[in-house]
Order: sequence, then C-alpha cells, then structure tokens
Amino acid sequence: MITHRLIESAISYSQYRQLIADLLAQGKTTGHTQSEQYLEYAKINLQRMNRLDKTLVLGAGLISALNNISGQYYWVVLTEGWCGDASQNVPLFNLIEKNCSNLTLKILLRDDNPELMDQYLTDGSRSIPKLICFEQESLRECFTWGPRPSTLQALVKKLIADGVPKPERGIIVQKWYNEDKTRTLQYEIAELITNNMT
Repeated sequence: MITHRLIESAISYSQYRQLIADLLAQGKTTGHTQSEQYLEYAKINLQRMNRLDKTLVLGAGLISALNNISGQYYWVVLTEGWCGDASQNVPLFNLIEKNCSNLTLKILLRDDNPELMDQYLTDGSRSIPKLICFEQESLRECFTWGPRPSTLQALVKKLIADGVPKPERGIIVQKWYNEDKTRTLQYEIAELITNNMT
C-alpha cells in the first residue's frame, strides 16, 4: 500500500501547519467534512500547536533513544487539522525530526488516503493521528503508534463504555494532555525506537 511515490507526495510539518492556517483563512479545514464544529476544532488546534511548538522539550530518555538509531526512516503520519489528538501529538513528532537526522517526517491527510488509512484502523475506526515508521529504502514497516498514548486510549474507551457524553470526554482528554505534558508519549516513542530502530 505504501510506495515511494506516495511518500514523495506527502507534506512536511511546516507545510501541514501552513495548509491549516491557509484553509482557516478561507473558513475551511482539512478533510472531506466541512462544518462549523470542525472549523472551531481546527482553530483551537492551531493555537495548541503554536503553544506546543514553542514549549515542547525532549526528555533524556527519548534523546538517548534517538541517538542510538541506526539506518534511515520515514515517519508517515495520517492526520487532519480538526483532530484534537493530532494537535497534541504531531508537534512532538516534528520536534523529534528536528533533533534526529535519521528520520524524515511525512504527513498525509486521512480523508485523501482512505485505502492507506484502512490498513491502520483502531478498533475498526479511522482514528488519527496514526504514525507508521518505515525503513526508507525497503519501505519495510517497523512499527505503528496511535491514535493517542495507551494510558489515555484506555481512559477514553472506559469513558465511552460508561456512557460519558462526547463534550465531557473532550474536557477530560484535554485535562489529561495538559497534565501529562507529552511524558507518556515520549516514553512510548522511546520504547518503539529502541525496540525497532536500533
């Protein structure tokens, strides 16, 4: 499903950020669904990414894992501008790329790549963001991650099972991200790197 041609068509993080900003200026967001609600999500997400791009710091464990990478890799991320989880996690992937010459971050929009997205479903749904690591030359898949840190994923599943309404779930998820400050994500990514890229 993944090809060098598809990866070449993907955009960089800075292009992704610019695309979101340009679409918002037109009263739109990325993706095939356009609504006032999605537009509001995209506006909030842009503010989150602005903040995270300025404040994120890599922890010692993740830096150590990055320093031990051997080979060259693509990190392909399936995402959309309106996705709250993407706004919390994708900025870290960008910071990792900036600090590691062994990997190149490539972003593909979920709705424009349904066949690829359907290879990486979470419990049967097209949940994003989804990070897939490939060796650059062979395009051998090394690992996948997403759509959110495992602790939070378990919490969200419990909230859904308990019948907590979506708006209330959103507040709980945002609080979790604010308190966690990417610590869980950094730990999980460091583990994946150590086990699959060294």
